Amino acid sequence: MASYRPGKSAAQAEDEHGIADAVKLASNENPYPPVPSIVEAVAAAAGDVNRYGDHRAVELRCALAAWLGVDAERVATGCGSVGLLQQLFLAYVDPGDEVVYPWPSFEAYPVDVAITAAVEVTVPLVDDAFDLDAVAEVVTGRTKLVVLANPNNPTGTAVHVDQIRTLVERVPDDVLVVVDEAYREFTTVDLGDPVTDLQPDHPNVVVLRTFSKAYGLAALRTGYAVADPSVVAEVDKVLIPFAVNHLAQVASLAAIDARDEAQVVIDRLTGERDRLVGALRADGWTVPDTQANFVWLPLGSRADAVQPGLERRGIVVRPFPGVGIRVTVGTPDQNDRFLAALAEVAEPT
Repeated sequence: MASYRPGKSAAQAEDEHGIADAVKLASNENPYPPVPSIVEAVAAAAGDVNRYGDHRAVELRCALAAWLGVDAERVATGCGSVGLLQQLFLAYVDPGDEVVYPWPSFEAYPVDVAITAAVEVTVPLVDDAFDLDAVAEVVTGRTKLVVLANPNNPTGTAVHVDQIRTLVERVPDDVLVVVDEAYREFTTVDLGDPVTDLQPDHPNVVVLRTFSKAYGLAALRTGYAVADPSVVAEVDKVLIPFAVNHLAQVASLAAIDARDEAQVVIDRLTGERDRLVGALRADGWTVPDTQANFVWLPLGSRADAVQPGLERRGIVVRPFPGVGIRVTVGTPDQNDRFLAALAEVAEPT
């Protein structure tokens, strides 16, 4: 069975290539630490780690519900949005059931398919973006889940909620449509909100979000789902005990309180993303419009040579062999290092 491949660390690259000062732009992490109030809250709670946190993270669920304007019974928490995704697979997918998603997309999806002995049904992207008509056409009576990463990982492209609504209306009510919004906070165009725009009329829509990316809490692993209470009840049945640890709960509560401060960091990153995209295009590279904290270079077979060339120059990116490379938006200095290294390694075609 294939396993999930995490992005290579800077230290690994340094050891492998005998280099120093490598930069990791491989895992879509926030290059900046959490805002000070979050760090202070975690530090203050560190002395309590001899005790388990609240298994269901009730205080956090209630805070999320108040923030999102939904009932608390509509909120689930888990070990990152990827943890909640696996819970959905475990709760709803039996061996032989079909799971539909566009591809390429988040690499955890095939892993969860394998874990549950399901059947993967992938729909190719068109111009690095979703073809939702084609997604709807492959849904059958055996389909249990349709999963959409929006914005998509690794391409960064995104679709408006109205396009998702058209898909949902073509899908049977007993098929869950999972909208995986791990990068939602980085969107700078109006995509609508599936929580307010879809879920009131479509209880089979599940929305996943996370504190890992925009709020800089990747190491603490807090994700949340917004769904019909019946779905939350099923997902909670397969929640690993204490999956959202005490420090993660404390940090996430602090992040909700500090979201205006965090938005300043998010705006800095989206501005830097747009600068990076502009620089790549000015150099002649084809770059899809991205609404995430990364950029996608659809290099095809050239990816297999460009990625190691960048890595030998201390720039660690995420390779998708034979397809392209994904580059996380870092600090301005890190992004300039990437641009310089890319110019040394390859030329646009």
